[in-house]
Amino acid sequence: MTYIFTVSPDFSPEYLSGWFVFNTWLQKALDCRFHLELMEDFQRLHRAIAADKIDLIYANPYDAALLVREKGFTALAKPQGIADEVVIAVAANSMAMAVEDLPPGVRVASTDDPDVHLIGMILLEPAGLHKENVRLEIAGNYVLVAKKLLQGECEVGIFLARAFDELSRPVRSQLKVLVRSDIQVIHHALMAGPRLIDKIDALTSALVKLAQEPKGQALLAQLGFTGWGKVAPEEVEFMIDLMDTLAYSPAA
Repeated sequence: MTYIFTVSPDFSPEYLSGWFVFNTWLQKALDCRFHLELMEDFQRLHRAIAADKIDLIYANPYDAALLVREKGFTALAKPQGIADEVVIAVAANSMAMAVEDLPPGVRVASTDDPDVHLIGMILLEPAGLHKENVRLEIAGNYVLVAKKLLQGECEVGIFLARAFDELSRPVRSQLKVLVRSDIQVIHHALMAGPRLIDKIDALTSALVKLAQEPKGQALLAQLGFTGWGKVAPEEVEFMIDLMDTLAYSPAA
């Protein structure tokens, strides 16, 4: 049997090859076949999840609720020291110095990354902005969000903080951060579906031990991680409840 492994589409292209290397390690660690299938966008990912085609996923926190509560997935591990924070940025020459300076009708560039967009819209609330009084433009990735700001197509950009920090220095020098979230308890997680139930313990153990050997450290570096840490069930439930609460914000 071949299991299907996928990664939330919000990962940086810089780590594309790392996920293929990880998939090879995965097959050796569990002595079974995994096929890494990358989705071009969240719409395709959600269709695959709905059709029960995914067995293992590096998922964002927004999708965790669906995966755990409706599809019976189990969270195995999270990248150590990496939380999902969000940056609101404008072009460096923008007159706006704070979120409160942004007017209704402003053009907002975002991706279809659901948790990042949700948190980003909440960060815009102090300016009285919400989905009904901004002009939203969806970009395929965070590089394109930055491009929309630099070319004057949008006045505001919503970024995954890690993706913003990984933009090239010349690009970041032309942007200005208005606010950065500091939630700290929202993160991606590696999650296993029901067909992998008998392999959960072995996989979790292998993930946690990965950083203990030089080859494992090199593999983790290709993903931008320093290690995997276990995720307690209550931690996942808290994160899901928090995302549910944020989803009911007027700005969302």
